[in-house]
Amino acid sequence: MTKIYEDRDLYDAVMQQRRILAVFYAVTALLLGAFAALLTVYLQLPYGSSDGVWVIVGTSAVAAVYICFAFPYMGICFKRCHAYVKMLRFISRGLKETLTAPFAGIEDWTTHDGVDVNVATFSVPNRKGEEDMLRQVYVDGEKDFPPFEEGGSVRCVTQGNLLIEYELLD
Repeated sequence: MTKIYEDRDLYDAVMQQRRILAVFYAVTALLLGAFAALLTVYLQLPYGSSDGVWVIVGTSAVAAVYICFAFPYMGICFKRCHAYVKMLRFISRGLKETLTAPFAGIEDWTTHDGVDVNVATFSVPNRKGEEDMLRQVYVDGEKDFPPFEEGGSVRCVTQGNLLIEYELLD
């Protein structure tokens, strides 16, 4: 059996997630420091000073820049990394299922639980009818697609329809 995931994959993904959070926390600390500095400047101004407007505009600009950074960064970068870590944790804990079936083909990319995956289809006999059904097995988009040949029989180990191990049968 050829394993798709190594023991180090989860560790690398968790470390990447921590680096993303460290950058976010550093930018947030910088923002809080800027707010504290602007508040100090504002409180030091004499009553009725016209420079107070510029401090308020500066504070609003800093807040707008932070919001423009935080939503895309956490909504795209962190969310995708977190979904990948979550998927790898499910692989290590979840129930495994074995499938032996002929490979039918490849479908388009899709997203499964927030992770980009390739879709491999396998022809599985239908218990109630005479025609075969197609079963979709997801292959991680970060990994190389296995060398499946159409019509070739494959033994797969999956967890939640995500391919973990495979073996090409003759």
